[in-house]
Amino acid sequence: KNSIKAMEKELVTCGLQGKEKAALKRSQIFQIPGGKDSETKVIVVLGKAGMGKSILVQKICQDWSNGEFSQFEFAFWFDCKQISLPEKRYSLKDLLLEFFVKPQEGSKEIFEYILQNPTKVLLLFDGFEGLHDHENFPRCSDSQPEKDLCSIKELLSGLIQKKILNGCTLLLTARPKDKVYQYVSKVDKTIEIVGFSPQQRELYITKYFEGLPYCDNALKLIKECEYLFSHCYSPLMCRFVCFLCETVLEMGDKSLPSTLTTVFLKFVQQKIISMKTDVTAMRNQESLATLARIAWYLGEKHQNAVKSNLLPSKEVKEFALKHGFFLPFAFPRHSDSEEEEFGSTFSDFVIQNFLGALHLMLAEEIKDKSLIKYLSFPSKKKKPYNWLDLVPRFLAGLLFLQDDPYFCSLSNEDVKQSTKKQKTLLKYIRRLQINELCPEKLLDLLHCIYETQSNYLLQHVALRLKTDLSFLGVVLTPPDVHVLHYILKRSRKEFSLDLWNSSIDMQGLKDLVGLKNVASFRASLSDTVRLWKSLEQTKDYELLRASTEKFVLDPFKAKTMKDISDLSDLVEMQEKMINCVQDASGCSSYEIPAIKNLRKLEFALGPVCGLQGFLKLVEILAAFPSLQHLDLDALSENGIGDEGAKSLSEVFPTLTSLEILNLSQNKITDVGAEKLATALPSLSSLKTLSLYNNNICDFGAENLAKVLPAMSSLRVLDVQYNKITGVGAQQLTDSLRKCPHIKNLVMWNPTIPYGVLEHLQQLDSRISV
Repeated sequence: KNSIKAMEKELVTCGLQGKEKAALKRSQIFQIPGGKDSETKVIVVLGKAGMGKSILVQKICQDWSNGEFSQFEFAFWFDCKQISLPEKRYSLKDLLLEFFVKPQEGSKEIFEYILQNPTKVLLLFDGFEGLHDHENFPRCSDSQPEKDLCSIKELLSGLIQKKILNGCTLLLTARPKDKVYQYVSKVDKTIEIVGFSPQQRELYITKYFEGLPYCDNALKLIKECEYLFSHCYSPLMCRFVCFLCETVLEMGDKSLPSTLTTVFLKFVQQKIISMKTDVTAMRNQESLATLARIAWYLGEKHQNAVKSNLLPSKEVKEFALKHGFFLPFAFPRHSDSEEEEFGSTFSDFVIQNFLGALHLMLAEEIKDKSLIKYLSFPSKKKKPYNWLDLVPRFLAGLLFLQDDPYFCSLSNEDVKQSTKKQKTLLKYIRRLQINELCPEKLLDLLHCIYETQSNYLLQHVALRLKTDLSFLGVVLTPPDVHVLHYILKRSRKEFSLDLWNSSIDMQGLKDLVGLKNVASFRASLSDTVRLWKSLEQTKDYELLRASTEKFVLDPFKAKTMKDISDLSDLVEMQEKMINCVQDASGCSSYEIPAIKNLRKLEFALGPVCGLQGFLKLVEILAAFPSLQHLDLDALSENGIGDEGAKSLSEVFPTLTSLEILNLSQNKITDVGAEKLATALPSLSSLKTLSLYNNNICDFGAENLAKVLPAMSSLRVLDVQYNKITGVGAQQLTDSLRKCPHIKNLVMWNPTIPYGVLEHLQQLDSRISV
């Protein structure tokens, strides 16, 4: 059944200018433009726990075995959690030809061939986070790294530093929050797996229940529980939810648990349901408590694997393997005479998190006050207390499941002790400065509070949220959006949301924007326009109009060509909106407030795309009637030149509100200055004009001097750092006498003799240098 459920997950390449989603085929993963064959290539695949990184790596291996990726003669796949135990040491030969595969004969010759042909070798390290903890990543020794016995960290360090097998291809998988770039000096390609879209979630669930009599009921049941359905964006969580749904339907129940904690409590219950006698029940309870303790202490060491002989008892090991909490594996042997060693690893990350939280609840030595440090929400700068980042959510949920009959059967604590722990949590949340939490910590808190399902806590947090909530640059997953939506709608406050560059999906954006107490929002233009187009297609004109009224764009900074095309799409959307509003209300004109109220527009595309992007921007400038500040001064210099200046001057008559025009550092010469000067008087509101650091000479200065008297609103002109000489400076000064309205003329140029400039300044104090 599981093979049917394995679905293709979308791979996403992360651009440095915010994360742009682009579907990527597996065959494209190893395509690196401009990469040197002789050098090691490093590819990093990011994805949260349960996103399918391991499945992807396995599929790559399967594809390779079927003849794809023919550039590689060898492919070696390693599960980092199995090879990361600190006491184990390997040589490169051990790792490749003992751990991964043991050739029946000729291993020496094979290894020599590998050393001589590194470009034909693909090494896949799955779970890079299992190889680093709070320690620094060690450097590889300079002696004979291929033959020395090293820790796996030292071996991988040698591969990354190109001291071992230089020219091979390395693929590392890791979680987005891991400091992978701290240990890898050069990454040739970064890919992120983002999980299932809502449509893919439905397809997975349908495939899971395919052929079963309650197939349609299962999908309906899961979609009705919106929180669980949101978690199904993670393939691992989707599998858990499907398993649980299957159990619930077989037992004749008609509802699913409402929180993750109750889901996993039910999951554990189903796994060890064979509690037929009191003796068995007691034994299972003890084994589960021991397993929970192991989960926690391994988590503190950033590990999820252990040597089997280090487990407390054979009974615990058998219990964990029997119920699927553990998966077994074997270590490589350095010689045939060595006895084979075995290890055990937690079947997945979420199970280890849940058992870790269970340990904190069950362990008698952990008192109520010490429990709080595992729930703390420190500032962004502080490291989290533990590597198991889902523990606080499960712990908060378990603290509010005191009356759950199954949890009571697991717990040896008396009710008074449990209630005391719950009161300690309540007291801690009451003292917390919720409005001072950074966005990531606020989301962690909202998840914890949601897991409690305590009306008091939900209301408490809802009332203490600040009204201006920014998630700028913070990735918002579907579950994040669900808990945020759930708590926001409980508040009586009006909120302003900044969702720019948050990777929020369209359904999540629609849900948050649709809340009556969300008064305004800012989100990426492409996401917003996509939402509006969807609402237009479904004829949801009420939400379409409400969301356009709430959308805030000002100020807008264009950094990429995509920003310009998104802005064009927004202007184009306004034309469609006029038709929609006309159909709905009979009104013949409509302006999207974000377009109508845009006051500041910054342009910073740089020299490569500067002119091309600017020419496209000029086409839509007239659509922004309130534009007051147009800033083309970028650190990387846009270089719009004379062609850009000419194009801009042609639309000056439409920019009736423009007060500040900054054309600094744009390679404008006399030709462009002449075009600008001719049209400048039509900018009836212009107060400040900056042409700082261009290539304007005396002819350009002369043209500017001619039109200054006609620019009655102008107060400041900056022409310093151009190529104006004393002649041009004199012409500007003469013109200044006819311009009492101008307050300041900034005119220092290296080509104007200092004595001349000083003399002109004495003639008119408004000239500054």
